[in-house]
Amino acid sequence: MNTPSAAERVHDLIELIPDFPSPGILFRDLTPVFADGPALMALAEALVAPFEGRFDYIGGLEARGFLLAGAASAVCGKGVLTVRKAGKLPRNTIGESYALEYGEARLEVHAGQLPAGSRVLIVDDLLATGGTAGAAARLVERAGWHVTGMAFALELNDLPGRQVLSDYEVFSLLNA
Repeated sequence: MNTPSAAERVHDLIELIPDFPSPGILFRDLTPVFADGPALMALAEALVAPFEGRFDYIGGLEARGFLLAGAASAVCGKGVLTVRKAGKLPRNTIGESYALEYGEARLEVHAGQLPAGSRVLIVDDLLATGGTAGAAARLVERAGWHVTGMAFALELNDLPGRQVLSDYEVFSLLNA
């Protein structure tokens, strides 16, 4: 009996939602993957495997990236760096602003949370335009840490995310 690969498990569980959040958008919902323990474990293992031995911490992007970073942390025994939206962290922070389609957003981390020179693998559920992941990478570097790579469950090929992140090693389990 063949055991399905991580990519097959994740692909089979993703729910496609037409016209969400607006007409013409096909939303790919990964919450069924998060609800399936074996699939989530397989996804976490697949995200960290290409970077094995090259990172000290896993940077999870708010909010779904937190789920993946936590699962990946449990798989490999590394700590999690929470990369939060602005105003969510209680201590001294370092922030990075970035452009959205209509406006601007900001990501923050606690200043000095990790030792200088720490190697961080950034994980998130989706690579689309690369704006959020790019801002997270700049933030990690400004904080005195090193981005060793980026791992995503799903990459949207029709959007420029991979090009925006061309300075980094990027792994995506699935492409759409």
